[in-house]
Amino acid sequence: MRDTPDAVMLFAAGFGTRMGRLTATRPKPLIEVAGKLLIDHALDLVTAQGPRRVVVNTHYLSAQVAAHLAGRDITISEEQPDILETGGGLRKALPILGDGPVFTMNTDAVWSGPNPLEQLAAAWDPGQMDALLLCVPPENAIGHAGAGDFVIGPDGRAARGAGAIYSGVQILKTDGLADIPDRAFSLNILWNRMLDEGRLHAVSYAGRWCDVGTPEGIALAEAMLRGTDV
Repeated sequence: MRDTPDAVMLFAAGFGTRMGRLTATRPKPLIEVAGKLLIDHALDLVTAQGPRRVVVNTHYLSAQVAAHLAGRDITISEEQPDILETGGGLRKALPILGDGPVFTMNTDAVWSGPNPLEQLAAAWDPGQMDALLLCVPPENAIGHAGAGDFVIGPDGRAARGAGAIYSGVQILKTDGLADIPDRAFSLNILWNRMLDEGRLHAVSYAGRWCDVGTPEGIALAEAMLRGTDV
């Protein structure tokens, strides 16, 4: 483990539109899966890995997320009046997260297997990498449709293409965010620069992962956690 980041950004600002009526009155991170809210599934993994600074960004129904997290050692980065997307949201939170690489983590997935943050930390090599993405082989990705996002080369470098699915968890150097002119933007802009420089790496997750982006994903995730199939 080399220079493990000690800060993590959890993305919890989105509208959750694919959840339909389930997110009409509550944000997606507060949807329950197997008796636990999605954001708490993510926070359990964060707590086990142990970064000192934990930031959660909010926008849609942000007061509900803030109320749920009240009393915990977590800082809220609220995005108002506009949502800033992953890149803009991360850049806004940098004064809290501090300098240096950070973990970022989506809050709409459930994991079965090793702690994804610990697997990333063990593989992180800042001398060779500007980002390390945790990807999931298609056969271990539940509730996800699509051809995949990245091909992982023999040297660990990532290339865009049909292959492994990006899990929503990564370690990322944030220096390059400063000179992106847009206020709201995707982290894909930063990734593209890293791809051009051969500094975007990926590692394959050694367990199973379920995308809980739709109502159907809830039952799939609960079955995965039980060790059964739907």
